[in-house]
Amino acid sequence: MEIIFILSMVLLFYIYFGYPILLLLFSAFSKNRKQSFNAKYRPTVSLIIAAYNEEKVIEKKIKNSLAIEYPNDRLEIIVFSDSSIDRTDEIVKQYKNAGIKLFRIEGRKGKTFCQNEVVKLANGEILVFSDANSMYQTDAIKKIVRYFSNKNIGCVVGELKYGNKRTGSVHNLVEGENIYWKYDKILKRLESNISSVVTGNGAIYGIRKSVYVPLEDNMNSDFIEILRIVAKHNKVIYEPEAVAWESTAENSQKEFRRRTRIVTGSMISIIKDKNIHHLLNPFSSGIFAIQLLSHKVLRWFSGVFLILIFLLNILLLGKNVFYDLTMLGQTIFYLFAFWGFISEQLLLKKAPKIPHIAYYFCLSCLAMLSGVMDALRGREIISWNPER
Repeated sequence: MEIIFILSMVLLFYIYFGYPILLLLFSAFSKNRKQSFNAKYRPTVSLIIAAYNEEKVIEKKIKNSLAIEYPNDRLEIIVFSDSSIDRTDEIVKQYKNAGIKLFRIEGRKGKTFCQNEVVKLANGEILVFSDANSMYQTDAIKKIVRYFSNKNIGCVVGELKYGNKRTGSVHNLVEGENIYWKYDKILKRLESNISSVVTGNGAIYGIRKSVYVPLEDNMNSDFIEILRIVAKHNKVIYEPEAVAWESTAENSQKEFRRRTRIVTGSMISIIKDKNIHHLLNPFSSGIFAIQLLSHKVLRWFSGVFLILIFLLNILLLGKNVFYDLTMLGQTIFYLFAFWGFISEQLLLKKAPKIPHIAYYFCLSCLAMLSGVMDALRGREIISWNPER
């Protein structure tokens, strides 16, 4: 019991604190620093926007896309509709004369299938993938494509921010998520400097069309596509200056479902895709394997470690003062998390940040645990319903 308790604590500490420290050490000795770029490089670009029942945001997204600072004759804007049943298609068609292309795909085939089909029709040398609720800063595409002047670069992952893009403000409900993304931003920057980042995000990432790999319908595209690119010996870098803004899920239930869906899809994808299994082996993939295992695979099991630590700590109470202190620490932490939960339910707008951060951390760990269990049960997610 004591061995499992200590091991669970060590692994949980490593995932969230030890791994960043390890990256800092690797970075200090790494020769692979910030990638060079050509700021004047202007390849043809296809901006591909994923949409399913997005009537509330699609017009705003189209206007945002039309305002992007990039030569009109070198930017193609495509919206694919995965059998939307609201006014999404109707709204997109209104912008046909502005150059917006609509591709409707019947039968609710899922995001990955739709991407594969649209890529076949896209004319751009660079494919930039976006979600319908992701609003780009006007220079975002310029910031992405400048790196593709380097032939070794296969993918550039942009920066996703939450809140109001003018004020940078976030409400208490997403305070924990905002902190999480700031933390993840540090990891991506270090990973990019050392080797390659291990994941993209559906909001903003660009891929050289010549290295794009069509994926199976049940694959999580913005995760497995990045791994396939790395497997082909192309580099995936992170560019924090290429910024997209989003509003997050409105409540914890939506956030829980969103994160569960992401982990389920990612875990099933990595289990089934034999083309990337060697990336998990440090003897064949070196530092990148450590990054993938630490940043993703081990983190998915955070909820397991939390539960083990709590339950075993109860059984070890009274054995010595160390276990009494760890139980006290856990009790205080979970009281803060409960405070965060209550303040969300009561819609308190001026509650302290710490309870929201603690609550979001617990919510994330439980959602990842739910995702792991769904994946182990073989639950495949092909169609997607954006949480708005």
